[in-house]
Amino acid sequence: MWELVKAGGWLMTPIVLCSILALVIIIERSHTLQFNKIVPNRLREQLITRLRENGDIGRTQLMNVKEKSPLGDILATGLLYRQYGLESMTMHMQNRASVQVHQLEKNINMLGTIGAIAPLLGLLGTVLGIISSFLAITDGAMQDPTMLAAGVSQALITTAAGMIVAIPALVAYRYFQRRIIDINAQFETQAGLMIQELYDYKLLEHSYGLNTPVKNRVVDDRVEDERSINGLGLDKVATATS
Repeated sequence: MWELVKAGGWLMTPIVLCSILALVIIIERSHTLQFNKIVPNRLREQLITRLRENGDIGRTQLMNVKEKSPLGDILATGLLYRQYGLESMTMHMQNRASVQVHQLEKNINMLGTIGAIAPLLGLLGTVLGIISSFLAITDGAMQDPTMLAAGVSQALITTAAGMIVAIPALVAYRYFQRRIIDINAQFETQAGLMIQELYDYKLLEHSYGLNTPVKNRVVDDRVEDERSINGLGLDKVATATS
């Protein structure tokens, strides 16, 4: 192996470095982008069940959920801000989803860059090898074929090495891109289902905070109704007087 690297010339050094970097990124992203770690099974159902049973989830418990998984971060953020209404809850979940997707895309572009430049490095090595072969011919290499073979071998080795590095890098790049798209779709699906379930089970606060007692809410509703009735009566009296 070392003899092949040595025969490929100095351009084999950046190609080998690209291969090492690509391998590290592939291993790291394969470990990070495990679907079960990012989107745990039945997490949304567990949160909704706890809300239905207890009426609320403590801030400490939600912070623990946020730290365990990216999906937990999104859903727990929504529950932390649900007391401020649907719009605030939705915007905060969207912000956290954008942050999580950005984290998942870490080093993915580097992998695509390696897949793009590795063949170019191999092509550059090919050109330099052919140039050295022609220079050897002008120096009388026709009488010594070994001088001609050195340039040809450099051209073939660098080309093959560049493609060997680029093909797995591009395959992994496309695979990870698709995986992130699927994960983002799951983020949107789970967040939408949680909002729908909060509506269905009447767990989503609209005009009152979570700490407002139900009795006070009824009293406030009655006051608003009386004001509306009185306002209608005054309007009618004013109309009749005029």
